[in-house]
Amino acid sequence: MKRRQFVKRTTQASVAVSMLGFAACKSDKKNDKVENEIINDETSLFFKMSLAEWSLHRTLFDKKMDHLDFAAKSRSFGFDGVEYVNGFFKDKAKDMSYLKEMKLRANAEGQQNVLIMIDGEGALANVDIKKRMEAIENHYKWVEAAHFLGCHAIRVNLAGGIDKKEAVKASVDSLNKLSEFAKGSNINILVENHGGFSSNGEWMQEVFSEVKNENCGTLPDFGNFCITKDKDRNCIEAYDRYKGMQELLPFAKAVSAKSYDFNEAGDDTKIDYYKIMKMVKDSGYKGFVGVEYEGNIKSEEEGIQLTRDLLTRVGKQLS
Repeated sequence: MKRRQFVKRTTQASVAVSMLGFAACKSDKKNDKVENEIINDETSLFFKMSLAEWSLHRTLFDKKMDHLDFAAKSRSFGFDGVEYVNGFFKDKAKDMSYLKEMKLRANAEGQQNVLIMIDGEGALANVDIKKRMEAIENHYKWVEAAHFLGCHAIRVNLAGGIDKKEAVKASVDSLNKLSEFAKGSNINILVENHGGFSSNGEWMQEVFSEVKNENCGTLPDFGNFCITKDKDRNCIEAYDRYKGMQELLPFAKAVSAKSYDFNEAGDDTKIDYYKIMKMVKDSGYKGFVGVEYEGNIKSEEEGIQLTRDLLTRVGKQLS
């Protein structure tokens, strides 16, 4: 073979090998991209997870953990946000140095301050206008505290009602006044199904059909559908939780994933998480879902982990 022919054929062969290698690399990159997309699809959820402070209420009440360490504890479980309970810092609503420390610690742990759950500040469904106004004004300091912390909402209770119709009127009045005040702070006023009339989905729908302000909504809780309890706190009148969730979700600006106990498969023994989370997704909700373990059989830490894992598993199935 002449030298010129040898060089030409060698060059052609080299180009062919190079093109083959380029195609192989391109194919590998394409496969990597597809694999990465599958992995990302499996690990992405349509919601974010936060930790409700009530999940650790026994630990906090027993003084085994300080409220200021809550953000660090939430991060240790892998959550993105924290939901505070005002009872654990009730005298600090106007203590700016304390609130600043809370904010600094949350930021240091990479936690988003999501909301504050408010209890013990008066009955917002009370027909007595004087007592109701006192309750409304008691919430003002928590609106301001939530604004300073960077939360998007406070959770309130519609308690104090005796007659259903009168309680609707009183609740609408309270929510309109309180949410009007909260507008300037860019804070949402959210009502949780939390016993009494508020655990009746139809009653709540009636209330929210008359509420005027857009910064007012619901915080549907998977578990709080007991309307009446006896003296031993056993539920004697309950509302259908799935019907209730369906009725509350159109107004939802936060969601609470209550849990009690778990079977060997890691499912809650009382609540069908897949059924409820499908409702949550179908409603178009994409915000935080707060883990709120309230069981007594598992430890608080184990209950939090099991609830987190159950939400993640169900979220992946739905995503």
